[in-house]
Amino acid sequence: MLYSLAMTETTDESPPAAATLAWVGPFAVFMLWLAVDKLLPLANPAKEILRDLVLVAAIVGFSRRVLPTRAPHWLSSIILGVAVCALWIAPDTLVPGWRAHWLFQNSITGRVTTSIAPATLTPLMLVLRTARAALLVPVLEELFWRGWLPRWIQDPRVDDVPLGQYTPLAFWATALLFAAEHGPFWDVGLLAGIIYNWWMRRTKSLGDLVLVHAVTNLALSLYVIATRSWGFWM
Repeated sequence: MLYSLAMTETTDESPPAAATLAWVGPFAVFMLWLAVDKLLPLANPAKEILRDLVLVAAIVGFSRRVLPTRAPHWLSSIILGVAVCALWIAPDTLVPGWRAHWLFQNSITGRVTTSIAPATLTPLMLVLRTARAALLVPVLEELFWRGWLPRWIQDPRVDDVPLGQYTPLAFWATALLFAAEHGPFWDVGLLAGIIYNWWMRRTKSLGDLVLVHAVTNLALSLYVIATRSWGFWM
């Protein structure tokens, strides 16, 4: 799980669309899958396996030239990932009924629902879900949220902006949109987005962001399984 910023610079001959797809493509495929998931005539675990294969293909097909391969600050990233997980579960653990407040569940942010049926969870399903959360989602999300979006906000010629460079607008717009992606968990999503943006600004390493995100998701998945708090698995 050690990643680094080993990237090939986009050449002048590289089509702009291809350069954008390297950062955005896997995330777009993931969002599309979530939109059509319930329409697919497949039963689990076949659907879960197909989803993972599609995401792997999207990451390799679109993003192989920009994938990080090591994390220079790996120990700090692991510790930070565990801390973000603790912050994620703290409100609901420490304050009974926290998530039921109208600030978090309403017509805009949505409701806390789970995409899984607990009664159908098998060891294989738990492994697939955890592996996707820890190995695939951090890669495709960090390519988009920390690798592309804040740089695109600063300059549409993304490859002209160094990784980890932020303006106030890029920093806060990315954090707010990251929060919005998490619906009724927008409060902890915002906190995580701020921390991840800060860590990206500090390390300048996409690999470290993939690692810290992976540790957060792995720790959260293990917590969900141990406590059967399925609502965290939206």
